[in-house]
This record gives sequence, C-alpha cells and structure tokens, in this order.
Amino acid sequence: MPQTHETDVLIVGAGPAGLFGAYYAGFRGMSVTLVDSLPEIGGQVSALYPEKAILDVAGFPNVKGRELVNALVEQAASANPTYLLDRTANALTLGDETVTMGLDDGSEVVAKVVVITAGIGKFTPRPLPAGDGWENKGLVFFVPSFEEYTGKDVVIVGGGDSAFDWAHQLTGIANSITLVHRRDQFRAHQATVDAVLAGPTDVITKAQVTALVGDGHVEKVEITKDDGEIVVKPAQAVVAALGFVADLTAMKDWGLEFDKRHIRVDTTTRTNLPRVFAAGDITEYEGKVRLIAVGFGEVATAINNAAPLVFPDQGVFPGHSSEGS
Repeated sequence: MPQTHETDVLIVGAGPAGLFGAYYAGFRGMSVTLVDSLPEIGGQVSALYPEKAILDVAGFPNVKGRELVNALVEQAASANPTYLLDRTANALTLGDETVTMGLDDGSEVVAKVVVITAGIGKFTPRPLPAGDGWENKGLVFFVPSFEEYTGKDVVIVGGGDSAFDWAHQLTGIANSITLVHRRDQFRAHQATVDAVLAGPTDVITKAQVTALVGDGHVEKVEITKDDGEIVVKPAQAVVAALGFVADLTAMKDWGLEFDKRHIRVDTTTRTNLPRVFAAGDITEYEGKVRLIAVGFGEVATAINNAAPLVFPDQGVFPGHSSEGS
C-alpha cells in the first residue's frame, strides 16, 4: 500500500555525496530520507567501481569504492536516515513550506527541502544484443563482488574503464578472463589497459559476442571477428560493460533549469526552484570540477544553506563538528 513519508530533508541519490549529506543533515538536527533508483546504497560507486582504488578523496591515500561507501554509511548512521531504495523519484510538487516528491511505487515523501545528488540521474545498462533472455543466467551488468567468480571462466564485453577494471581485478581470481571489444582502441585509463594487456587476459578486438550458449545457464560464448572468424570461449559468467543510458526525463519535467545534462545551481547550490538544492556530479556552474571530494563540499553547502528553511531560527553557519563534544 502506498505510503507517505515526512522528513525535514529529502536527498535524491544515495551515492557518496548523498550519504555525506545525510550525515550533515543529522549534524544540523534534521531528519533525513534518501531515495535511490538502485537497489543498494552507494550509487555508481557501489554499482560500477566497488573494488576500484579511489585516490583523490582527502585523508584517504588509497581507498576502495566499497570501503569508502561503507565508511560513509557508518558516518550517516548518526543521522538515523530512512532509505527508500529501488524507487525512482518521478513527480515533484511545490508547496509554500514543503516539497512533495512522488515515487514510482505510488508512495510520496513530504519534505521541507530537497537536495538532489543523483549523479548522472537514473541510469540503466546498455543491453548486450546477443544476451536477450540470459540475464540472471550468467549474464550480468555489474560486478559488485569478485569472490563469486573464483575459478570461473569470465567473458567481459566492453572497452571502457569498467571493463578493464573488472578484468584487472579478476586476475588471479577467475580461471580465465576474455575481454571482447568491437574496436582496437580503448576508452579506459591507459595504465589499467597496459596492466590488462600485460596479464593473462585474452583481449579480442574488432569482434563482438554474437551468441551465448548453455542449458539454463551460460556455458560458452561465440565471438565473431570482423573478418568472419568465429571464436568459442568457455564462460560461466558474461559481464556486459557497455556503458549506461542516463535518464533525466523526470527531473526535467519538474521545471529545473538544466545546462545540457546538468542542473544549474548558484554558489549556495540552490536551483531555480524554491526549497530545492543540488550537489555533486549532477550540477553545473562556472568552474565546476566533477570529483567525489567536490561533491562532499557541495552537499555540505547545500545542507547548511537549507538549514534556515527547516529551522528559521538557525543560520547558515553550522559551527564546527568538534565543538561541544
């Protein structure tokens, strides 16, 4: 049965910026609810790069995506946030003192302010043409955990960062790794490409996976090269790393001002809509740099500038977290 949730702050997007925003909302004494279209917390980092080393977060010389998300979840727990996962925010209604967000399951969230930290928006994986009917039968689009691939033959399709990151990380875990790309040039970071090419991964270029074969579960794949040669590889797992399609339709329908694919904000991270802020990769302003570290600062700015709307007797400046404890 559809429910109505009431909260001080609604954060749309439970990635790193959203999680830090939840902590900060709690620090300012606000109740907070997070909505995310993905079924797990952590946004794109959890879905795409859980084992990738992240090197540009202050205070962490080297931290894996999963470890960073786990630490952010632990930090956000102090705010006792409500998580509404696997649900898409699709309808926004502005009131005098509240904003109501409708979700795709029929429920709604009534909040005093909204902070959008949706990254690239709702995103869905590009399909593997030969993979129709094989999803959950060996075909996947994400690799959130490597242990389940121990001793398996894995075929990865794609030439971007995700494909090469997963090929690199599965080295020494999987029995064999084959990476298939339709071109002989790659979009991945060159250092990772070099590491994969120097390792045991069989990289097949100018080719496409044209068939998955098996009895109820994939057992092998057929790879067709541009010259017509067909290569058959054993595979108990096929990872389609072909990129994602971002869907910003709902947010554009809300009346937000966009700069191409990003929400335009001012120096306080306010959007053109009252009581609606935005932070992280989804935003645009002059001099914008899209880093996780920048998103942390932006969402803290958003929450602090939202505070007077939640508590009219409070100012923007939060005080220091080390005070009074």
